[in-house]
Amino acid sequence: MAATLKDATAIVGIGQTPFAKQLPESERTLACRAIVAALDDAGIPPSQVDAFASYTMEETDEVEVAKAVGAGDVTFFSKVGYGGGGSCATVAHLAAAIATGQASVGVAWRSRKRGSGPRPWSNTTVQLPTPGQWTRPYGLLRPADEIGMLARRYMHEYGATRDHLFNVALACRNRANQNPAAMMYERPLTRDMYMTSRWISDPLCLFDNCLETDGALACVLVSAERARDCRTKPVYVHSAAQGLPAQHHGMVNYWNDDPLTGPAWTAARHLWKSADFGPQDVHVAQIYDAFTPLIPLSLEGYGFCGRGEGAAFTEGGALESGGRLPINTGGGGLSEAYVHGFNLITEGVKQLRGTSTAQVPDAATCLVTAGEGVPTSALLLRS
Repeated sequence: MAATLKDATAIVGIGQTPFAKQLPESERTLACRAIVAALDDAGIPPSQVDAFASYTMEETDEVEVAKAVGAGDVTFFSKVGYGGGGSCATVAHLAAAIATGQASVGVAWRSRKRGSGPRPWSNTTVQLPTPGQWTRPYGLLRPADEIGMLARRYMHEYGATRDHLFNVALACRNRANQNPAAMMYERPLTRDMYMTSRWISDPLCLFDNCLETDGALACVLVSAERARDCRTKPVYVHSAAQGLPAQHHGMVNYWNDDPLTGPAWTAARHLWKSADFGPQDVHVAQIYDAFTPLIPLSLEGYGFCGRGEGAAFTEGGALESGGRLPINTGGGGLSEAYVHGFNLITEGVKQLRGTSTAQVPDAATCLVTAGEGVPTSALLLRS
Protein backbone atom coordinates (compact mmCIF):
# COMPACT_ATOMS: atom_id res chain seq x y z
CA MET A 1 0.00 0.00 0.00
CA ALA A 2 1.36 3.43 -0.96
CA ALA A 3 2.43 5.74 1.84
CA THR A 4 0.12 8.68 2.45
CA LEU A 5 0.08 11.87 4.46
CA LYS A 6 -3.67 11.58 4.97
CA ASP A 7 -4.53 12.69 8.52
CA ALA A 8 -1.11 11.52 9.75
CA THR A 9 -0.26 14.93 11.22
CA ALA A 10 -2.12 17.84 12.73
CA ILE A 11 -1.67 21.55 13.30
CA VAL A 12 -1.88 22.04 17.05
CA GLY A 13 -0.63 25.59 17.51
CA ILE A 14 -0.91 28.92 15.71
CA GLY A 15 0.50 32.32 16.54
CA GLN A 16 0.78 35.78 15.04
CA THR A 17 2.02 39.27 15.74
CA PRO A 18 -0.05 42.38 15.18
CA PHE A 19 -0.35 43.49 11.54
CA ALA A 20 0.44 47.06 10.51
CA LYS A 21 1.87 49.17 7.73
CA GLN A 22 4.93 49.64 9.90
CA LEU A 23 6.13 47.77 13.00
CA PRO A 24 9.34 48.73 14.83
CA GLU A 25 10.61 45.19 15.46
CA SER A 26 12.99 43.35 13.14
CA GLU A 27 11.80 40.45 11.00
CA ARG A 28 13.65 38.03 13.29
CA THR A 29 11.98 39.41 16.39
CA LEU A 30 8.57 39.22 14.73
CA ALA A 31 9.25 35.64 13.60
CA CYS A 32 10.27 34.55 17.08
CA ARG A 33 7.24 36.17 18.70
CA ALA A 34 4.89 34.37 16.32
CA ILE A 35 6.67 31.03 16.84
CA VAL A 36 6.69 31.30 20.63
CA ALA A 37 3.00 32.22 20.57
CA ALA A 38 2.23 29.18 18.39
CA LEU A 39 4.17 26.86 20.70
CA ASP A 40 2.39 28.29 23.73
CA ASP A 41 -0.93 27.76 21.94
CA ALA A 42 0.03 24.10 21.50
CA GLY A 43 1.41 23.69 25.01
CA ILE A 44 4.79 22.52 23.67
CA PRO A 45 8.11 23.91 24.98
CA PRO A 46 10.53 25.32 22.37
CA SER A 47 13.16 22.78 23.41
CA GLN A 48 11.08 20.02 21.77
CA VAL A 49 11.07 21.64 18.31
CA ASP A 50 13.18 19.59 15.90
CA ALA A 51 11.95 20.73 12.48
CA PHE A 52 11.56 24.03 10.65
CA ALA A 53 10.09 25.03 7.29
CA SER A 54 9.97 28.48 5.75
CA TYR A 55 10.13 30.36 2.46
CA THR A 56 13.26 31.04 0.41
CA MET A 57 12.33 34.74 0.53
CA GLU A 58 12.31 34.66 4.34
CA GLU A 59 15.05 36.94 5.69
CA THR A 60 15.15 35.09 9.03
CA ASP A 61 16.91 31.71 8.78
CA GLU A 62 16.35 28.61 10.90
CA VAL A 63 19.80 28.87 12.56
CA GLU A 64 18.98 32.21 14.15
CA VAL A 65 15.38 31.29 14.90
CA ALA A 66 16.38 28.00 16.57
CA LYS A 67 18.85 29.76 18.83
CA ALA A 68 16.54 32.62 19.68
CA VAL A 69 13.51 30.53 20.63
CA GLY A 70 15.53 27.82 22.39
CA ALA A 71 14.95 24.85 20.08
CA GLY A 72 16.69 21.54 20.68
CA ASP A 73 18.61 19.52 18.09
CA VAL A 74 17.00 20.10 14.69
CA THR A 75 16.76 17.06 12.40
CA PHE A 76 14.76 18.52 9.49
CA PHE A 77 14.66 21.92 7.82
CA SER A 78 13.50 23.12 4.42
CA LYS A 79 12.78 26.27 2.43
CA VAL A 80 10.17 26.56 -0.29
CA GLY A 81 10.53 28.90 -3.24
CA TYR A 82 8.28 31.13 -5.35
CA GLY A 83 7.07 33.63 -2.78
CA GLY A 84 3.44 33.18 -1.92
CA GLY A 85 3.36 29.89 -3.82
CA GLY A 86 5.29 28.30 -0.98
CA SER A 87 2.92 28.96 1.91
CA CYS A 88 1.04 25.65 2.06
CA ALA A 89 4.15 23.71 1.05
CA THR A 90 5.90 24.67 4.29
CA VAL A 91 3.20 22.76 6.16
CA ALA A 92 3.33 19.91 3.64
CA HIS A 93 7.09 19.51 4.08
CA LEU A 94 6.75 19.34 7.86
CA ALA A 95 3.88 16.87 7.55
CA ALA A 96 6.03 14.61 5.36
CA ALA A 97 8.98 14.84 7.74
CA ILE A 98 6.88 13.98 10.80
CA ALA A 99 4.94 11.20 9.04
CA THR A 100 8.20 9.53 7.99
CA GLY A 101 9.88 9.82 11.38
CA GLN A 102 12.42 12.49 10.49
CA ALA A 103 11.05 14.86 13.14
CA SER A 104 8.43 15.06 15.87
CA VAL A 105 7.60 18.77 16.38
CA GLY A 106 7.68 21.07 13.37
CA VAL A 107 7.35 24.83 13.08
CA ALA A 108 6.52 26.73 9.88
CA TRP A 109 6.54 30.51 9.79
CA ARG A 110 6.58 33.65 7.68
CA SER A 111 7.88 37.01 8.82
CA ARG A 112 7.73 40.07 6.59
CA LYS A 113 8.28 43.79 6.65
CA ARG A 114 6.69 44.45 3.28
CA GLY A 115 4.86 47.48 4.59
CA SER A 116 7.96 49.34 5.72
CA GLY A 117 10.62 47.51 3.69
CA PRO A 118 11.71 47.48 0.03
CA ARG A 119 9.91 45.77 -2.83
CA PRO A 120 11.65 42.64 -4.15
CA TRP A 121 11.54 43.92 -7.75
CA SER A 122 12.94 47.36 -6.90
CA ASN A 123 16.60 46.24 -6.78
CA THR A 124 17.90 47.10 -10.24
CA THR A 125 21.49 46.06 -9.48
CA VAL A 126 20.81 42.32 -9.58
CA GLN A 127 20.65 40.22 -12.73
CA LEU A 128 17.08 39.62 -13.88
CA PRO A 129 15.94 36.00 -13.52
CA THR A 130 15.19 34.32 -16.85
CA PRO A 131 11.41 34.92 -16.73
CA GLY A 132 12.00 38.59 -15.90
CA GLN A 133 14.10 39.04 -19.03
CA TRP A 134 10.96 38.36 -21.07
CA THR A 135 8.66 40.68 -19.12
CA ARG A 136 10.31 43.59 -17.32
CA PRO A 137 12.00 45.20 -20.33
CA TYR A 138 8.52 45.43 -21.86
CA GLY A 139 6.88 47.19 -18.93
CA LEU A 140 5.68 44.32 -16.75
CA LEU A 141 7.70 45.53 -13.79
CA ARG A 142 5.59 44.33 -10.86
CA PRO A 143 3.45 41.29 -10.08
CA ALA A 144 0.41 43.56 -10.48
CA ASP A 145 1.40 44.25 -14.09
CA GLU A 146 1.71 40.55 -14.89
CA ILE A 147 -1.57 39.61 -13.22
CA GLY A 148 -3.21 42.61 -14.87
CA MET A 149 -2.35 41.15 -18.26
CA LEU A 150 -3.73 37.72 -17.30
CA ALA A 151 -6.87 39.39 -15.94
CA ARG A 152 -7.45 41.28 -19.18
CA ARG A 153 -7.07 38.03 -21.14
CA TYR A 154 -9.57 36.34 -18.81
CA MET A 155 -12.06 39.20 -19.16
CA HIS A 156 -11.72 39.11 -22.95
CA GLU A 157 -12.21 35.36 -23.25
CA TYR A 158 -14.97 34.78 -20.70
CA GLY A 159 -16.80 38.07 -20.30
CA ALA A 160 -15.67 38.71 -16.72
CA THR A 161 -16.15 42.31 -15.57
CA ARG A 162 -14.87 44.62 -12.88
CA ASP A 163 -18.05 43.87 -10.95
CA HIS A 164 -16.88 40.27 -10.62
CA LEU A 165 -13.54 41.46 -9.26
CA PHE A 166 -15.42 43.78 -6.89
CA ASN A 167 -17.35 40.75 -5.57
CA VAL A 168 -14.03 39.25 -4.49
CA ALA A 169 -12.71 42.44 -2.92
CA LEU A 170 -15.99 43.02 -1.09
CA ALA A 171 -16.20 39.50 0.36
CA CYS A 172 -12.68 39.81 1.79
CA ARG A 173 -13.32 43.31 3.13
CA ASN A 174 -16.60 42.28 4.76
CA ARG A 175 -14.84 39.50 6.66
CA ALA A 176 -12.02 41.86 7.68
CA ASN A 177 -14.65 44.22 9.05
CA GLN A 178 -15.51 41.44 11.54
CA ASN A 179 -11.87 40.76 12.49
CA PRO A 180 -10.30 43.14 15.03
CA ALA A 181 -6.81 41.92 14.04
CA ALA A 182 -7.30 42.89 10.38
CA MET A 183 -5.70 46.02 8.97
CA MET A 184 -9.03 46.89 7.32
CA TYR A 185 -11.14 46.33 10.44
CA GLU A 186 -13.92 48.94 10.65
CA ARG A 187 -13.04 50.23 7.16
CA PRO A 188 -15.98 49.24 4.91
CA LEU A 189 -15.73 49.05 1.12
CA THR A 190 -18.48 50.19 -1.26
CA ARG A 191 -18.92 49.66 -4.98
CA ASP A 192 -18.51 53.38 -5.59
CA MET A 193 -15.22 53.41 -3.66
CA TYR A 194 -14.03 50.47 -5.72
CA MET A 195 -15.06 51.79 -9.11
CA THR A 196 -13.61 55.27 -8.58
CA SER A 197 -10.32 54.24 -6.94
CA ARG A 198 -7.01 54.84 -8.69
CA TRP A 199 -5.59 52.40 -11.19
CA ILE A 200 -2.62 50.24 -10.23
CA SER A 201 -2.27 48.27 -13.47
CA ASP A 202 -5.23 48.10 -15.85
CA PRO A 203 -7.67 46.42 -15.24
CA LEU A 204 -6.59 46.29 -11.57
CA CYS A 205 -7.50 49.19 -9.31
CA LEU A 206 -6.33 49.91 -5.78
CA PHE A 207 -8.75 47.45 -4.17
CA ASP A 208 -7.77 44.60 -6.48
CA ASN A 209 -4.34 44.52 -4.84
CA CYS A 210 -3.21 43.05 -1.53
CA LEU A 211 -2.13 45.11 1.45
CA GLU A 212 1.44 46.06 2.31
CA THR A 213 2.06 44.61 5.73
CA ASP A 214 4.59 44.15 8.51
CA GLY A 215 3.92 41.07 10.60
CA ALA A 216 4.60 37.39 11.22
CA LEU A 217 2.68 34.15 11.67
CA ALA A 218 3.58 30.58 12.61
CA CYS A 219 2.06 27.15 13.12
CA VAL A 220 3.11 23.96 14.92
CA LEU A 221 2.70 20.42 13.56
CA VAL A 222 2.93 17.08 15.35
CA SER A 223 1.81 13.52 14.64
CA ALA A 224 -1.91 12.77 14.85
CA GLU A 225 -1.22 10.53 17.83
CA ARG A 226 0.59 13.24 19.77
CA ALA A 227 -1.99 15.83 18.76
CA ARG A 228 -4.56 14.21 21.01
CA ASP A 229 -2.52 15.28 24.04
CA CYS A 230 -1.93 18.89 23.01
CA ARG A 231 -3.61 21.94 24.49
CA THR A 232 -5.84 22.78 21.53
CA LYS A 233 -8.23 20.97 19.20
CA PRO A 234 -6.14 19.33 16.45
CA VAL A 235 -6.68 20.28 12.81
CA TYR A 236 -5.56 17.42 10.57
CA VAL A 237 -3.58 17.77 7.35
CA HIS A 238 -5.78 15.59 5.16
CA SER A 239 -4.06 16.18 1.82
CA ALA A 240 -1.27 18.35 0.47
CA ALA A 241 0.10 19.13 -2.97
CA GLN A 242 2.49 21.32 -4.92
CA GLY A 243 2.05 22.29 -8.57
CA LEU A 244 4.45 23.34 -11.32
CA PRO A 245 2.83 22.83 -14.76
CA ALA A 246 4.72 21.94 -17.92
CA GLN A 247 6.25 24.91 -19.75
CA HIS A 248 5.34 27.27 -16.93
CA HIS A 249 6.72 30.82 -17.16
CA GLY A 250 5.95 32.82 -14.05
CA MET A 251 2.77 34.79 -13.64
CA VAL A 252 2.39 35.53 -17.35
CA ASN A 253 2.56 31.82 -18.28
CA TYR A 254 3.70 32.76 -21.81
CA TRP A 255 4.74 29.33 -23.03
CA ASN A 256 1.82 27.30 -21.71
CA ASP A 257 -0.70 26.21 -24.35
CA ASP A 258 -3.37 27.90 -22.23
CA PRO A 259 -2.07 30.73 -20.00
CA LEU A 260 -5.27 30.70 -17.95
CA THR A 261 -4.75 27.13 -16.71
CA GLY A 262 -2.11 27.96 -14.15
CA PRO A 263 -0.37 25.97 -11.41
CA ALA A 264 -3.64 25.56 -9.46
CA TRP A 265 -4.79 22.99 -12.01
CA THR A 266 -1.65 20.89 -11.52
CA ALA A 267 -1.76 21.10 -7.72
CA ALA A 268 -5.48 20.35 -7.63
CA ARG A 269 -5.21 17.08 -9.54
CA HIS A 270 -2.80 15.71 -6.95
CA LEU A 271 -4.62 17.26 -3.98
CA TRP A 272 -8.01 15.69 -4.74
CA LYS A 273 -6.50 12.37 -5.88
CA SER A 274 -5.41 11.54 -2.35
CA ALA A 275 -8.43 13.02 -0.52
CA ASP A 276 -11.56 11.36 0.85
CA PHE A 277 -13.74 14.28 -0.24
CA GLY A 278 -14.06 16.65 -3.19
CA PRO A 279 -14.70 20.33 -3.89
CA GLN A 280 -18.42 19.92 -3.23
CA ASP A 281 -17.60 18.87 0.34
CA VAL A 282 -15.47 21.92 1.25
CA HIS A 283 -17.23 24.02 3.89
CA VAL A 284 -14.92 27.04 3.75
CA ALA A 285 -11.93 28.06 1.62
CA GLN A 286 -8.93 30.29 2.18
CA ILE A 287 -7.86 31.14 -1.38
CA TYR A 288 -4.69 33.11 -2.05
CA ASP A 289 -5.71 36.64 -2.91
CA ALA A 290 -2.71 38.80 -3.65
CA PHE A 291 -4.92 40.06 -6.51
CA THR A 292 -8.67 39.66 -7.01
CA PRO A 293 -8.41 37.81 -10.39
CA LEU A 294 -6.60 34.95 -8.64
CA ILE A 295 -9.88 33.97 -6.98
CA PRO A 296 -11.90 33.10 -10.12
CA LEU A 297 -8.83 31.44 -11.64
CA SER A 298 -8.40 29.34 -8.48
CA LEU A 299 -12.10 28.49 -8.22
CA GLU A 300 -11.78 26.94 -11.66
CA GLY A 301 -8.43 25.29 -11.04
CA TYR A 302 -9.54 23.59 -7.82
CA GLY A 303 -12.76 22.35 -9.37
CA PHE A 304 -15.48 24.48 -7.78
CA CYS A 305 -16.76 25.40 -11.25
CA GLY A 306 -15.95 24.84 -14.92
CA ARG A 307 -13.53 26.64 -17.21
CA GLY A 308 -14.52 30.27 -17.63
CA GLU A 309 -17.15 30.06 -14.88
CA GLY A 310 -15.09 31.48 -12.02
CA ALA A 311 -16.28 35.05 -12.49
CA ALA A 312 -19.95 34.07 -12.55
CA PHE A 313 -19.36 31.92 -9.47
CA THR A 314 -18.73 35.10 -7.46
CA GLU A 315 -22.24 36.45 -8.13
CA GLY A 316 -25.11 36.50 -5.67
CA GLY A 317 -22.98 36.63 -2.53
CA ALA A 318 -21.50 33.19 -3.19
CA LEU A 319 -18.20 34.10 -1.49
CA GLU A 320 -19.79 35.76 1.54
CA SER A 321 -20.69 34.22 4.90
CA GLY A 322 -23.69 31.99 4.27
CA GLY A 323 -22.88 31.81 0.56
CA ARG A 324 -22.05 28.88 -1.66
CA LEU A 325 -18.35 28.96 -0.67
CA PRO A 326 -17.32 31.41 2.05
CA ILE A 327 -13.74 32.51 1.41
CA ASN A 328 -10.93 34.26 3.26
CA THR A 329 -12.90 34.59 6.45
CA GLY A 330 -10.24 36.61 8.25
CA GLY A 331 -10.04 39.12 5.40
CA GLY A 332 -7.25 37.48 3.41
CA GLY A 333 -4.33 39.26 1.81
CA LEU A 334 -6.66 41.90 0.41
CA SER A 335 -8.04 43.10 3.73
CA GLU A 336 -6.52 41.34 6.78
CA ALA A 337 -2.79 41.33 6.03
CA TYR A 338 -0.46 40.27 3.25
CA VAL A 339 2.18 37.99 4.73
CA HIS A 340 2.64 35.78 1.68
CA GLY A 341 -0.53 33.84 2.45
CA PHE A 342 0.37 32.41 5.84
CA ASN A 343 -2.65 34.08 7.46
CA LEU A 344 -4.82 31.90 5.21
CA ILE A 345 -3.35 28.81 6.90
CA THR A 346 -3.94 30.09 10.41
CA GLU A 347 -7.45 31.25 9.49
CA GLY A 348 -8.21 27.77 8.18
CA VAL A 349 -7.17 26.38 11.54
CA LYS A 350 -9.38 28.88 13.35
CA GLN A 351 -12.38 27.88 11.24
CA LEU A 352 -11.96 24.19 12.05
CA ARG A 353 -11.43 24.97 15.73
CA GLY A 354 -14.59 27.05 15.68
CA THR A 355 -12.81 30.25 16.76
CA SER A 356 -12.90 32.46 13.65
CA THR A 357 -14.30 35.97 13.88
CA ALA A 358 -16.48 35.04 10.88
CA GLN A 359 -17.18 31.47 11.84
CA VAL A 360 -18.84 29.17 9.29
CA PRO A 361 -21.28 27.02 11.32
CA ASP A 362 -20.10 23.42 11.76
CA ALA A 363 -17.13 23.88 9.44
CA ALA A 364 -15.25 20.58 9.27
CA THR A 365 -13.32 20.86 5.98
CA CYS A 366 -11.20 23.69 4.60
CA LEU A 367 -9.19 24.25 1.44
CA VAL A 368 -6.15 26.52 1.77
CA THR A 369 -4.28 27.58 -1.36
CA ALA A 370 -1.00 29.32 -2.05
CA GLY A 371 -0.26 31.82 -4.80
CA GLU A 372 -1.82 31.07 -8.17
CA GLY A 373 0.25 32.22 -11.14
CA VAL A 374 3.50 30.92 -9.64
CA PRO A 375 4.58 27.37 -8.72
CA THR A 376 2.06 26.75 -5.97
CA SER A 377 0.85 24.50 -3.17
CA ALA A 378 -2.38 23.67 -1.37
CA LEU A 379 -3.74 21.96 1.74
CA LEU A 380 -6.94 20.22 2.66
CA LEU A 381 -7.55 20.55 6.38
CA ARG A 382 -10.20 18.74 8.39
CA SER A 383 -11.31 18.77 12.00
